[in-house]
Formats: sequence, C-alpha cells, structure tokens
Amino acid sequence: MELLCQTPRAWLDLAIERFDEVLVDHAHCEKKAAAHALSMLAAFPGVPGLPRAMARLAREEAGHLAQVLALMEKRGLELGRDPGDPYAQHLQAKVRQPARERLLDRLIVSALIETRSEERLRMLALGLRDADLRQFYGRLAHAEKGHGELLLRLARQCEGFAERIGEMLRVEAGLVRELPLRAAIH
Repeated sequence: MELLCQTPRAWLDLAIERFDEVLVDHAHCEKKAAAHALSMLAAFPGVPGLPRAMARLAREEAGHLAQVLALMEKRGLELGRDPGDPYAQHLQAKVRQPARERLLDRLIVSALIETRSEERLRMLALGLRDADLRQFYGRLAHAEKGHGELLLRLARQCEGFAERIGEMLRVEAGLVRELPLRAAIH
C-alpha cells in the first residue's frame, strides 16, 4: 500500500532530539498493537484465517514490546501511563459500526497504522547515530511492513474494500498533514 503523503523531515529531527520520549511512545504502540490483534481475534473468530493470523501478530507485537522495554531499561526509562495517540484515535473514529463494515474498517485502519509506523521506523533506522539502534529499527521497520501487508490482505477479502481504501488513505494523509508533530511514532 502506498501512503498518499510522506512524513516530513522535521518529524525525524524532533524524534532524534527527543528520542527517549519516542522510545516510551514506541513501547505503548507495540503494547496497543498486541492488544488490538487479540481484540480482533475475539471480535471476529469466525472469519477464515483471521484468528490464527491475529494470534501470530499479537505474539510478534508482544515480542517487539519486550525488546523496546529492554532498551528503555538500559536507558533508565519508565513506561508510565499512555497519554494516547491522536493519530490513531482519529483513524479509529472513522470505523463504522455495522459488523461487516467494522471488520473492513478495523483492518484498513490497522494496516494504515502499521504502514505509517514502518515508514517512521525506517526513518529512524536511517537517521539515528547509534549503529545498534539503526539496526534495531531497520529490523522493526521490516516487521511492520509485513504486518501492514498481512492486514491489507485480510481487508482485501472484505466486501467494499476497493471503495473504502481510497477514502481511508485520504483521511490518513490529511491527519499527517494537519496534526502537530510529536516526539512519538505517530
């Protein structure tokens, strides 16, 4: 999936300058991604292929969370409370409620979040000074790409995908352009 706009370079500058904040936010993102995958499994257990895919995704996201938490511990950082993510909240507000539409929209929103995450983690992989961190974020960016592709494959199986994806891509691009830059993944 091709996003309709790129993250501005100013985000990377801010993320590098306030990397500890980004790292804490990243942990919260991985935690929410794992929980969301389990939520999808619980909400749509009868969708062919979805339960196993979501179980695998939850396991991978939980593994990433453990890795980010280990980095935080090395840096003396605490997880603390999650302040929320306006980007994800705005996207999730676009999820329609009838069950068939809700499945499609939740898959598309999740794919968009993973795709934007992949872009930003790749930016960190290229922009951070520390070689170990660059390698770490390169691996995570690759994983996020796979997660986004998985969610998009599942969404393509839903009725109404072709009409909805373009609309949601435009919404996502508008959010990236309008929301203020934060020392956070989104």
